[in-house]
Amino acid sequence: MINLQNNPKEWATLMYELEDAKEHLEDLINTMNSQENIDEVNYEINLGHIFAHLNRAWNSRNTIGEYTDKTRSIISAFPKDIEPCG
Repeated sequence: MINLQNNPKEWATLMYELEDAKEHLEDLINTMNSQENIDEVNYEINLGHIFAHLNRAWNSRNTIGEYTDKTRSIISAFPKDIEPCG
């Protein structure tokens, strides 16, 4: 796994993905609380966006260097090597 000391640029990218996921999740929660509902299409779009950030955070945890547009779509996919728990 990358780390701040050895991979500062990659670590910054990882932190960006997690922070952005957090921001979008907070926005979704606030929107749903203030509107007291959300249509399924917008809910799906918002969760898909949040998942993409989380997926990139997980899938790029060992990636050193830049990734291409093609790689970005691959690392945005739901991970196959993690099991949901809880």
